[in-house]
Amino acid sequence: MTEHTVPDLESALQRLCRETGQTDALAALVSALRPDKRQPPQQATVSLQALSFLLEHHPEYRQALRQSLCTLLAESRQIPLYTEAGILANDGFGSTLMHRLGERVLPMPYNPDSLRDRFGRLFNHPDDHLWLAAVPDAAWHALWRALAWSEATQQDSERQTRLQLLESVQVLSARITAIGLEPELVRVCPEVERFASPFMHLNAEVQHYVDGYRQSLVDGASPPEDEKQVLVLLEQCDAILAKVRKNAARYGISVSLTYHGLRLAQSMARLRALLELLSPEHDPARRPELFRLLVDFARAENRKYSVRDLLKSNTELLALQVTEHAGRHGEHYIAEDRRDWSRMGKAAMGAGFIVGFMALIKLMLARGHLPLLWEGIAFGLNYAIGFIIVQLLHFTIATKQPAMTAARLAAVLQAQYGRKKQLEELAELIVKVVRTQFVAIMGNVMLAIPTAALIALGWSALFGAPVVNAAKAQTLLHDIDPLHSLALPHAAIAGVFLFLSGLIAGYYDNKAIYRRIPERIAGHTLLRKVLGESRAWRLGHYVEHNLGALAGNFYFGMFLGLTGTVGTILGLPLDIRHITFSSANLAFATVALDFQVPLSAVLLGCAGVALIGAINLAVSFFLALWVALRSRKLSGSLLLPLIPMLAKRFLRQPLRFFLPPAPAIEAPAAVEPEQTQQDAPKN
Repeated sequence: MTEHTVPDLESALQRLCRETGQTDALAALVSALRPDKRQPPQQATVSLQALSFLLEHHPEYRQALRQSLCTLLAESRQIPLYTEAGILANDGFGSTLMHRLGERVLPMPYNPDSLRDRFGRLFNHPDDHLWLAAVPDAAWHALWRALAWSEATQQDSERQTRLQLLESVQVLSARITAIGLEPELVRVCPEVERFASPFMHLNAEVQHYVDGYRQSLVDGASPPEDEKQVLVLLEQCDAILAKVRKNAARYGISVSLTYHGLRLAQSMARLRALLELLSPEHDPARRPELFRLLVDFARAENRKYSVRDLLKSNTELLALQVTEHAGRHGEHYIAEDRRDWSRMGKAAMGAGFIVGFMALIKLMLARGHLPLLWEGIAFGLNYAIGFIIVQLLHFTIATKQPAMTAARLAAVLQAQYGRKKQLEELAELIVKVVRTQFVAIMGNVMLAIPTAALIALGWSALFGAPVVNAAKAQTLLHDIDPLHSLALPHAAIAGVFLFLSGLIAGYYDNKAIYRRIPERIAGHTLLRKVLGESRAWRLGHYVEHNLGALAGNFYFGMFLGLTGTVGTILGLPLDIRHITFSSANLAFATVALDFQVPLSAVLLGCAGVALIGAINLAVSFFLALWVALRSRKLSGSLLLPLIPMLAKRFLRQPLRFFLPPAPAIEAPAAVEPEQTQQDAPKN
């Protein structure tokens, strides 16, 4: 223990002897236990051990501390601490957010009659929950034994605390029943309406338990052990909540559903903890429930004004569902064998062909010199309509893949098997993703460049003038120059938009399911009359599986088209660079200059296109992977061991990162000699 620990604790305990029951004296003791900012949170364990030592050897200290704790409980209303601290409020996400913002600016006044407010005054440092959580259970148990509650006389505060715990149990039970019957949860789990709901029976069973417990306190008898049936009902409620989360992918999810699910899980966990404290078998010297509650209360008080915690807790499940919906399409962006690899290359070549014409249309729109805003909208619609055509024809834009495949990679990290096997499967999956990306990029670029070149040559032959003049051609070459322009930062901006389009696709996929858009289309009276029942059903089915992709492509196109316009309006150097369009522009510029381009400029342009593609992919992939990991509460550090594994694989089999392995040829089964003789034709 440090040299200042014991004197500080003794000073605080002596003050407690003089001011028994005063909140400020208890706060001074907590301050003596609190580690200094320069010390690690584990220092609190040393301080707590020193406190236990002092209490064991000084009866007056432990008597003063026991009396202060009893007075604190007896003079306070305890129920809000047990039923509200650490549990989301009933106001909903928007109201809670506004309340927290308001309370950060103008905090609520201190109420000395509230145990929650007194507790917040004791643990008023924002990091108190960290050092409390760092204390092991053994240190808490030793402190409880050092307090020697057995030598204290029976006090009214204990009975009052048990009565308030019983009231808290009733409050939590009523809330759990109300949340469990919310229309949002019933929509996702219709079985709640068809069968006897445990939420309905929970309140009655808790009332029976509370009545029996109160009667035992009046009679002075031992409390009945009736909480077992309540715990069984809580397990059934847990099963329904798990089914709600599982069904969310099928029925769609909303912020409201997420909020109700979090409140329900928190309320059930708190009810279990309170039932454990009320159990006649509970002994704080051996079981950690009381001290874990202490940490939960401290964390709630330290973070009660935190907007970041509220946003994080309410968006994790929603982010999971968005990335999962994106991940459903991600399976189609990973080539498993040579057949898939070849198919991906052909789809990418089809997209490269269309991009050649999209690049031409953009150059023509630029020549029109439309008003600034209308020009940006026209650019965006050109991109958006082109990407939607690519989607409708089942072609592939290479840079659209990372946002879709990241969720698939994160799902491997969450798989329930050994760590080594997990990493090996993830490494193999990354190799597949890399070679799929490679063939998709090559397909895009290899057809975008000749398509643009042929368009430029045909334009010159037809109209007697190049698509763009020499000055514009030089500008196109400068825009992809990685050394003398902002091509690489602009490529990073395009990567961010690629990532956002993946999230938007997942959001609209979820929205189609949540709002039941396919069923509404299939059952729409006018559509059934115009298209017929079968076609209306097929249209609904198509929307269900493609609304997200279409929306993502539309928004991505508008992002690309409007970025330069927004940059011009704001006076900022904002623009985008996309590998496929950059390669097409390189071809247009080269033809416009009649192929009289220095070799160094051509090589620099090719390097620029390659680097633009690498940054497009890297930014969108790492952002999507980060969101996928966070939505599953996983750490990015889990990926660090992959670096040497992938390096070793590349050194051993570098071609695996570009070409899929040849299919294994099964050797024909050996024929037994006796069987050969029997099968031989007879003369």
